[in-house]
Amino acid sequence: MNKRQLGKSDLYVTEISLGCMSLGTNYSNAKEIIDYALDAGINYLDTADLYDFGENEKIVGEAVKGRREDIIIGSKVGNNFTPGQEGWTWDPSKKHIKSGIKDSLHRLGIDYIDLYQLHGGTIEDNIDESIEAFEELKKEGLIREYGISSIRPNVIREYVEKSNIVSVMMQYSALDRRPEEEILDLLSDNEISVLARGPLAKGMLSSNGLKKAQEKGSDGYLQYSEEELLSIIKKWQNYTGDNRTAQALALEYVLHHPTVATAVFGASSVDQLKSNLSYLQAEPLTKETYEELQSITKPITYQKHRA
Repeated sequence: MNKRQLGKSDLYVTEISLGCMSLGTNYSNAKEIIDYALDAGINYLDTADLYDFGENEKIVGEAVKGRREDIIIGSKVGNNFTPGQEGWTWDPSKKHIKSGIKDSLHRLGIDYIDLYQLHGGTIEDNIDESIEAFEELKKEGLIREYGISSIRPNVIREYVEKSNIVSVMMQYSALDRRPEEEILDLLSDNEISVLARGPLAKGMLSSNGLKKAQEKGSDGYLQYSEEELLSIIKKWQNYTGDNRTAQALALEYVLHHPTVATAVFGASSVDQLKSNLSYLQAEPLTKETYEELQSITKPITYQKHRA
């Protein structure tokens, strides 16, 4: 499987990777999915301390025992919670970040995290303090690199200017083209990579897209009405066939921009994972087809999430 460099780091992640949030809490099912993904060549697993209030990290850590050297593990910090209790509070403080890494390492059962990400952020945060915490963790050898998970343009700009982040995880798909307007080129110019989450747009860009749109897009999606969504999804299917599934097309779309290092998708079953792995057999996406896909979707922009 092809790999792409994460920023200017020495981390190289596979073009498609597994987001672990959807694995659930059934260990045997989760391990089966993770094993299948790794055996298929995926080398990046993305989790977070908040997923199932720490249980996800425990499951991922247990599932990858004996395979640590073959994979890159990403986790996230910034949400203060108590395991077993509902709810959490935002806490990007140095104290919380430096205690959070210890908890995550313990749950994962590893000595270091390859990519540690701030799980959100606002312009009101003490960004300098958060950066200082990540830099210290890197010097201490507890993390290899750090990044942020955010769709807030102004927050991203602050980290681009002030920090040594190697990546930004953000929602990006052919139906959510907001990053194209003001973020992707900025990150490319600064040699910072994108981890594209949600590349299938809640499944609406999958082979089951029409059904998913009726379930999840009945009230519209971003700046699309339900009618527009259904029209786009029908056209989307015209670009699929024996050599390319709808899922593969969605993954190819986000990976077309060179600053996207990997498309991170979730899977709650091996069958779902297999459908996304069809990307590996897909015919390459041409510039012409890419532009046609852009012509049937909207170049929407960030109206909210500015701060």
